[in-house]
Amino acid sequence: MTQEIPAHSAIEPGILYFGTPVVLVSTENEDGTANLAPISSVFWLGWRAVLGIARSSRTTENLLRTGEAVLNLPSAALAPEVDRLALTTGSDPVPPGKQRRGYFHVGDKFGRAGLTPVASETVGAPRVAECPVAMEVVIEETHPVGASVRAAGVPAGPSGILAVEARVQRVFVHDEIRVADKENHIDPDAWRPLIMSFQQLYGLGPRVHPSTLARIPEERYRGPDIDRARETPAKDGASAA
Repeated sequence: MTQEIPAHSAIEPGILYFGTPVVLVSTENEDGTANLAPISSVFWLGWRAVLGIARSSRTTENLLRTGEAVLNLPSAALAPEVDRLALTTGSDPVPPGKQRRGYFHVGDKFGRAGLTPVASETVGAPRVAECPVAMEVVIEETHPVGASVRAAGVPAGPSGILAVEARVQRVFVHDEIRVADKENHIDPDAWRPLIMSFQQLYGLGPRVHPSTLARIPEERYRGPDIDRARETPAKDGASAA
């Protein structure tokens, strides 16, 4: 018996977050304190990350001023800590768009989340000790998203969203998610990232099928950014973790 294939229906959802990893972006404020913000618009290409982020946020302001950050990846077990940062912003006053959505100002994001800052090796912003993965990055390019959209023949104003291209300089992980007999490999059966899907928090389930793509050794994907990262010195007073 042939299984009937369901038909598609046209809809217009307000968001298209079908499931992406949560990232806690730590940046350095002008006064030297740390800001911490959750985002879920992110993907990786080699040792580069592309972040989708609001232009008006404190995180974006810090990224553009300092040119660096840490991308901390929480596990599913850290969902309560991440959720404590929901509807908070480091911006004071709160931008109008965020005010309408119910955001409020919090100065100490690490304290509110109950997370621990640890000194980074190559950037000023701290890593999150509890996150199993932390990547120190520098900003390479920023691109407005949607700036060319026109309405009724009138050019749109400045885009409210930026796509930020970040180059990874250091990758730090908890040993518990590493493959035991391989120096530079993450064990996907041990790593359980926190996932955002339509504003709800989820974890990954077990592997559902062997991947043909996984037959390609990871080493064959190594690009020049890794060699470039090795040449990046630690900042003054910092030592390798």
